[in-house]
Amino acid sequence: MVVANLSMPSNMYVLAVVLSFFIGVSLGLLGGGGSILTVPILVYVLGVDPKKAIAMSLVVVGITSLAALVAHARAGNVAWRMGAIFGLSGMAGSFLGGICAGFLSGRVLLILFALMAIATSFAMLCGSQKPAAAEVEELSSADENGRLVVPEASLVDAEKHEHPLWRIILDGLVVGVVTGLVGAGGGFLVVPALVLLAGLDIRVALGTSLLVISMKSFAGYLGHALHEKIDFQLTAVVSLSAVLGSFLGGYFTLLVPQEVLRKGFAAFVLVVGVLQLVKELMA
Repeated sequence: MVVANLSMPSNMYVLAVVLSFFIGVSLGLLGGGGSILTVPILVYVLGVDPKKAIAMSLVVVGITSLAALVAHARAGNVAWRMGAIFGLSGMAGSFLGGICAGFLSGRVLLILFALMAIATSFAMLCGSQKPAAAEVEELSSADENGRLVVPEASLVDAEKHEHPLWRIILDGLVVGVVTGLVGAGGGFLVVPALVLLAGLDIRVALGTSLLVISMKSFAGYLGHALHEKIDFQLTAVVSLSAVLGSFLGGYFTLLVPQEVLRKGFAAFVLVVGVLQLVKELMA
């Protein structure tokens, strides 16, 4: 298998930019699950070695999540204390997962990733999230100047909630291990945990999940870095393009029916995951 490197043809970098932009758009539109295509694109389109692709995807997901976090933080939709608790336990698990990945073959990791993609698609298909615009309208009001005002109560007294701390830490560890192993952010696992275990409302959970995902993605990369070297130039190109795409995706959230888009994307991810699983099992 061809491994992407600094001598990669310029036309392949153009392809990487275009596809990464699509990853960013999907992430901006959909939030959790949007980055699940990063590894398949790196491996099957750009010819990156599976282990290197997983390590690179962790960097891409971490940077893109940090960029998306800024807007949520400005809107006050991040529970920093809870995010830090969940994120630190997730970092420990992700670092461990990254180390464990070094003892598994690239084929096994791709099979695990395919299973993760299938699980993500089912979570997105079966989820009952409201369209973003409707949710904001329901939880917000306008002041005398017509500006959108989000009530402070939307935090649902998150920081005062009686948290089952050991369950939050355990969940963070488990989700972190999965992230470190297969290179997926695991947003579809983080958000429900923050809602059910930490008592956050859905918007605050979405914003806080970006903090958690960025923390454990970088920790997972450090685990991989102990046994894998990545192409930082290609990683930077993919990351920058994905960040720009996420801004455009965020803009379109109010223009595109969120639920319809989410279901359609989930079906696409399901097809990709099944095809990848079949391909690797028959290899």
